Amino acid sequence: MSVTVIYPRPDDPADMKRLDKVLYGQLFDVEYQTIHDMSALDGLRGQQLLFAVPLGRYGINSEYSRLLLTLRSHPDLFEGCTSAIIIDGESEFFTKSIATELAFAVNNAGSALIGRPLVEGTGSLVNYRIQAKVMGVDLKGAYIAAVRDLVVRLIRLKPVRKEHPKLLVLHASNHRTSNTLQLWDKLSEKLSDAVEIKELCLRNGTISDCAGCPYTMCLHFGEKGRCFYGGVMQEEVWPAVMECDGLMMLCPNYNDALSANLSAFINRLTGLFRQHRFYEKALFSIIVSGYSGGDIVARQVISALNMNKSFYLPPHFAMLETANDPGEALTLPGIDDRLDQFALEIKKVMCG
Repeated sequence: MSVTVIYPRPDDPADMKRLDKVLYGQLFDVEYQTIHDMSALDGLRGQQLLFAVPLGRYGINSEYSRLLLTLRSHPDLFEGCTSAIIIDGESEFFTKSIATELAFAVNNAGSALIGRPLVEGTGSLVNYRIQAKVMGVDLKGAYIAAVRDLVVRLIRLKPVRKEHPKLLVLHASNHRTSNTLQLWDKLSEKLSDAVEIKELCLRNGTISDCAGCPYTMCLHFGEKGRCFYGGVMQEEVWPAVMECDGLMMLCPNYNDALSANLSAFINRLTGLFRQHRFYEKALFSIIVSGYSGGDIVARQVISALNMNKSFYLPPHFAMLETANDPGEALTLPGIDDRLDQFALEIKKVMCG
């Protein structure tokens, strides 16, 4: 399997020095080509893509900005592609925010992203402190190992499709007033012939947030499929996550952030994640904003569940709409066509 490395050249060539060594040293047994010019991205459909972005000290790379413009202006540029991302910087900031921005743009351009698609190297590499301790290496050694693991997982990815896939739908909304749920109700009608659907509501105090137990305690309970705080998360939500082939997050945009109950779900999922990876489970979302900012929430979903918790991110993973008054979403121009297209995308990913 070959890999195309999309490597926007930084304004200062010195910013490439560490990333060059870390990246190319891990491609020794992989056939690859490198593209530095972001105007030369045609003809890459169906390929494995590895984005490598050096940010320097201030998080600025002019060629990366040209990459972003190309992705946003060509929504089908990377159809059939699968991607992973390396971000390297000289400060402690910008790497994660640039990564989520890039992942959202790549996904909207038609590419899937593997579970845990990001390797980030901050200036100090202190983000590898735990991994380095576990592996018995220094911080740079842990960084190098993470890049190698990323490359291997990218080239070996084989999406799983099933004859009767199961989709878990999570929300914390009111059916009577929620535009997000009304869109989901219409979408579910288009999926029910091919996908087994389980819907769980996390409203009204049914789930408490993670209290930040010590790592060893969380690991101890996670090994037994349990959480110290028990409750509906342990008894109903965790088993549903383990059983599903895909996860649909229904996310109304409140204050440009995920709602409290959905955030609590993500935080409490950590105990299960310590024992299980979700690389073969697809992640979808419906995001409805009253005014603007749906892209901010989409990036939070990507960061939390794809980059952190390892869910596979299919192409065009999210349906983003703007609607305020109850019922308005179902009257938006072209909404039926967009629902049909989203249903087709989900079936293509889960059923083949």
